[in-house]
Amino acid sequence: MSMRDWVAKDFYATLGVPRDASPEAIKKAYRKLARTLHPDKNPGDGKAEQRFKDVSEAYTVLSDESRRREYDEARSVFGSGGPRFGGSGSTGGGTPFDPSDLVGGAAGDRVSGLGDLFGGLFGDRRRGGRAAARGADVETEATLDFAESIRGVTVPLRLASPGTCKTCFGAGARPGTAPRTCSRCRGSGIVTRNQGAFAFSEPCRDCRGTGQIVDDPCPECAGAGVTTQTRTITVRVPPGVSDGQRIRIPGRGSPGERGAPAGDLYVRVHVRGHELFSRKGDDLTLAVPISFPEAVLGATIKVPTLDGAVSVKIPAGTASGRTFRLRGKGVQRSDGKIGDLLVTVEVAVPANLSAEARELLEKYAVAQPDDPRPHITARTAGGG
Repeated sequence: MSMRDWVAKDFYATLGVPRDASPEAIKKAYRKLARTLHPDKNPGDGKAEQRFKDVSEAYTVLSDESRRREYDEARSVFGSGGPRFGGSGSTGGGTPFDPSDLVGGAAGDRVSGLGDLFGGLFGDRRRGGRAAARGADVETEATLDFAESIRGVTVPLRLASPGTCKTCFGAGARPGTAPRTCSRCRGSGIVTRNQGAFAFSEPCRDCRGTGQIVDDPCPECAGAGVTTQTRTITVRVPPGVSDGQRIRIPGRGSPGERGAPAGDLYVRVHVRGHELFSRKGDDLTLAVPISFPEAVLGATIKVPTLDGAVSVKIPAGTASGRTFRLRGKGVQRSDGKIGDLLVTVEVAVPANLSAEARELLEKYAVAQPDDPRPHITARTAGGG
């Protein structure tokens, strides 16, 4: 993409964010648009597909701190509201200034010595032309069952993001051809010219600072070397992830330019609820009903865990709401330690009693006239 194309596009408007948007706001806007415009959700919709590509391109630039800074600097100088110079000899109303002319103008007919200004955009001779940019980070979501989030699971993820063109393998040239080294700058992307006692370096006008020239562009990517692709990758989600947690997987994002490192993949995890268990930090919680005789007389009951049933001894005289801790039956922590299962017993009160059961219960009330609320009875005695 030429500098003219780059600065002419308002990537902030494409994502619908202000120029001072934080990286988090940019990512949030991108995720929302990508979900809405994804080709899978808009089959056959060419406008949505092009919009998706525009959004991906904007995020690729704005999500990278250095590329965003370069883009902002270029836009501030050459974008809308930037300087517009008239043609030679013009005193106003002349031809608008075109940054491509600065890069491609003949030696001596434009302002020179702009190596510092374009250093970030086109690199320098030490780097051999414009530095290849690291790939953009990619975000996606995965929904897990409750048990999968506790134990860990391997899941396939389908991603749509910019990727290396499969037709030209990122070279940008039509298959069977190859980019050639720029003869003017000899692949450095920079040319130097002398003006008296001074030497000035500037981006090469022939290759536009890339060091290579594509004579026959790839028909698939139009010479960019990158296309929007759908790919499926397998990701191992570690044990113990919680709902809403964001997992970083290095090097599984979009591939970088011309062999530069790939970006990272971020997976936002959603966990389905469980019919029995809940989670509290590294502990699991479970509510278990017990009968009145079990609470009074004591009992040994079976309770479920994620690894099978275990026995729990209920002492005689157990109050409703008491919690028993089963160690090592919870969530595995990152340090290898495992949380506990907290079993809370709740005395179940029967809604209906047989005539015999009611008679026996009334005899029990007479035989065991304990007051379970003496502190309240004392305050209500005599109406006080």
